[in-house]
Amino acid sequence: MSDDTTTEAAEPAAPSESAAPSESAARNARKVREGTVTSTKMERTAVVTITERVRHPKYSKTVQRNKKLYVHDETNDLNVGDRVRIAETRPLSKTKRWRIVEVLERAR
Repeated sequence: MSDDTTTEAAEPAAPSESAAPSESAARNARKVREGTVTSTKMERTAVVTITERVRHPKYSKTVQRNKKLYVHDETNDLNVGDRVRIAETRPLSKTKRWRIVEVLERAR
């Protein structure tokens, strides 16, 4: 009987293993953007401007749209003009939902 209970205890471990890859797949599905740092006046926060090119639905002309995102900068090492890659993360404050992944190019 003790052999049956150990087998039952070992079987539920398999579904949790299958849940782990789906959790990492969800983490990989988070949005990643590239942009330019426009402000570093806050502590551990930078403002990154994302420029996206979108085709206008009516006129079929390509237009640029800018978005300013608040990004978490733990080390406070970003400068205005740096090109960075950012990723979506859990809410860190009322407006901050992005974090720095890497600095692509430093400002000159």
